[in-house]
Amino acid sequence: MNDLIELDKKILLFFNGLHNPFWDTVMYYATQTFCWLPLYILLILLIFKKYKVNGWLLLLGAALTIALANTITSELMKPYFERLRPTREPSLQGLIHTVNGYIGGLYGFASSHAANTFGTALFLWLWLRPFYKHSYLIFLWAAFMTYTRIYLGVHYPADVLVGAVIGLLSGWAAYQVTYWVIMQRTKKNASSS
Repeated sequence: MNDLIELDKKILLFFNGLHNPFWDTVMYYATQTFCWLPLYILLILLIFKKYKVNGWLLLLGAALTIALANTITSELMKPYFERLRPTREPSLQGLIHTVNGYIGGLYGFASSHAANTFGTALFLWLWLRPFYKHSYLIFLWAAFMTYTRIYLGVHYPADVLVGAVIGLLSGWAAYQVTYWVIMQRTKKNASSS
């Protein structure tokens, strides 16, 4: 286990060490939710274009994805494992490059950003793939968002890897629930007409 922890630190220091002023600015803003508002608006428009009134159920499903992913990572895992973020780890002080003084919360395992973005990406991809050939590109957004967390030094690679897996499972579970609800709604509408 110690070897894996050391490898995790080495990979983090490599990616965190690739900094320069241009990428510092890009990564800092790319990790902020407001930066992605145009993408979120586009995705909402695509959902309602194809699913009409059921679009509201898909938005609830996306919210369920985030609620599951965030609860597991932030409410359960971080307090249980108490793994300090790299920016707060005493053995890494002076080695981690920070941007604009951003150091994140106290604990980082597992990454909520990774869980939320990968969960949302999978959930939306499962719904949009029948209509949009390039909908898989949403995973590039999730990967980039997740990478910003390592670049900024607030997560180890293992934090984001585990977070991504939790997110994918949350997205799949929320998709199953949403699919079931829509099917029940469709059956009810068909039988009443």
